[in-house]
Amino acid sequence: MSQPRRTPRRRAWTVLALPALGCLLAACSADPTPAGRAGAAAPAGSTGSAAAAAASPTPTGPPGTLFDTFRYSGADDPQLAAHGWQVRTDGGTPGIKDTWSPAGASFPADSTAQGGRILQLRATTDGTKQGTRQTEVSTTGTAFKNGTFAARIYLGDEPASGKNGDHIVQSFSAISPDDTSANYSELDYEYMANGGWGSVGPQLDTTSWFKSDPPDRVTHALKQHLKGWHTMMVTAVNGKATYTLDGKELFTSNGKYVPRESMDVHFSDWFIDLPFTGAARNWDMKINWFYYKAGEAVSPADVQKTVDGFYAAGTDYVNTVPKS
Repeated sequence: MSQPRRTPRRRAWTVLALPALGCLLAACSADPTPAGRAGAAAPAGSTGSAAAAAASPTPTGPPGTLFDTFRYSGADDPQLAAHGWQVRTDGGTPGIKDTWSPAGASFPADSTAQGGRILQLRATTDGTKQGTRQTEVSTTGTAFKNGTFAARIYLGDEPASGKNGDHIVQSFSAISPDDTSANYSELDYEYMANGGWGSVGPQLDTTSWFKSDPPDRVTHALKQHLKGWHTMMVTAVNGKATYTLDGKELFTSNGKYVPRESMDVHFSDWFIDLPFTGAARNWDMKINWFYYKAGEAVSPADVQKTVDGFYAAGTDYVNTVPKS
């Protein structure tokens, strides 16, 4: 079952996020490339910083929309931060405390992905804390609350290399920035290929939270192998939050278990515990695209239609959602 993040998260204002701050201070102008196309070539003779300053954090597009295909060169790409993403480098939990590292975040080509590019999160362990690295990429500065959240995600049932058996969690979540907030809100997908917290895997938990500590949440468990690509959605509108996997409704929460304040979006690859030591194991989670529509419940078919339209137009990034 999904567990609370008991250690308050701190903003990771590291070198990975500084280009975004510089962009804001410079009052960034509109991106001259189509719809803020990430990875577009910088003008001849320009520097990386100049290219970041030229990228708009809010290219034009449908109102109240965020869409990203994760076409970045790496965790230190200035456009990643300019587009409101950060790679976690701070301490704390969940998982193995103080093992968050940017080393596991990459943006490789993938022929199985729509558009051929992905965000890959790699969690690595040899069963010791010293040999463990967890990976998380999250949003900064965009206000996500009510609306439709969707992502196409590849889940793994076994490590890319090494022995199977780790209690790995591959998660897609929207979470309050402050765990101690009186209006704490959290919406979770957590896939545990090998189970955890006493449960036998595989298991996909969908969980809506009212309070982090002491934990107050409602949850639903799907006991099923889910290796491969899946479209995960949450529609949070009209006093309820509905979780949908590949167009099939899994679970709906209501009452107090709905968003009460703005949240950040997190993609995370982490370990519940370290059940055995030995040669290193690499667990890969892949994200093809992320889509959000503020204030509206968008059907799975219409989400895919919109995403297909962005790809057809060569649009890799749009953000017209109000800032936090």
